[in-house]
Amino acid sequence: MKDFFICDCVRHENKVITSSFVVVAKQIKPKKTGEPYLALTLGDRSGQLEAKMWDNVEEVLDAFDQDDFLKIKGLINKYKNRFQLTIHKLRKLGESEIEFDDYLPKTTKNIDELWRTLADFVASFKNPFLKSLIQSFMDDPEIAAAYRNAPAAKTLHHAYIGGLLDHVVSLFRSCDLLCQNYPQINRDLLLSGAFLHDIGKIHELTYNRSFSYSTRGQLLGHMIIELEMLHAKTVLIADFPDALKTMLEHLIISHHGEYEFGSPKLPMFPEALMLHYLDDLDSKMEAMRAQFEREADLESPWTSYNPSLGRPLLSTEKFLSSKKPEGSPVPTSSTNGDRLRTHAEVSTGEQTPLPGLEPTRS
Repeated sequence: MKDFFICDCVRHENKVITSSFVVVAKQIKPKKTGEPYLALTLGDRSGQLEAKMWDNVEEVLDAFDQDDFLKIKGLINKYKNRFQLTIHKLRKLGESEIEFDDYLPKTTKNIDELWRTLADFVASFKNPFLKSLIQSFMDDPEIAAAYRNAPAAKTLHHAYIGGLLDHVVSLFRSCDLLCQNYPQINRDLLLSGAFLHDIGKIHELTYNRSFSYSTRGQLLGHMIIELEMLHAKTVLIADFPDALKTMLEHLIISHHGEYEFGSPKLPMFPEALMLHYLDDLDSKMEAMRAQFEREADLESPWTSYNPSLGRPLLSTEKFLSSKKPEGSPVPTSSTNGDRLRTHAEVSTGEQTPLPGLEPTRS
């Protein structure tokens, strides 16, 4: 078992650590002198870390490849406000030295329970064609095994084993809830789109040692793969309506919502629009949750910059439960002209959360 994980960087800043990592990416770059240096992206189940090796590089250039496991000694420090590892020594690990659970993040939820939740939703479908279609995917042993294990993305959201299933179950619950508020929505069509919108990730991504793209995934992308998978199943269902298949195709190719985000088409009917916004919401909420979890040990209620969301994030729980700085002014409800009392004059305890905004814990 590793005793240092990437999430521990905040407690080891400016310290030398020794630990093992999987090589997510490997590049050989030239220094200004023309000599080579190593630029690596390292990973474990808690995240990824950029690493550089500047000295004695020729000795290790050909000693390992991407997806190999390394034992590394080096210095944890910050560069442009992001943690990095300066490598002093490294060696490739043998298979007998590796505990694979240390390197790929995994959902803490029960996969069997998530799968049963999905099955219960599908059992409630009223449209026989959509029910048969989604059931045919779930009954396919190869697809089912991959669907239960695949991440939903390489890095941005639900990037862990079981992430795809976790994401889709969350989407099903949101879709089901919103259908109660918008009765004009075709529930079966919306839920079918939610099931299919990322199913191509099971072929687009590889996740045996680290999360990366397969050659087919890199060349085609998950939407094209999903269209192929959809066509392969619909031809096996007698008299499957062409119009229904076309709507499913549109749900798949429009779910990114904007051309700039890789969507070939914008959502053009209510179920497609709702799928896009709920998918985007679920992805962003998970990205926030993961950031707060990674930086739970930080005292500040503000996280570091989140590149996928393009901003730092404020932890509601930390902010509402934190003490105010000594001597900071606290406004009173007195008449105009009264001075502001200091925090020390008002209270020496914790700040009282605003009514209705008490932090909740799941």
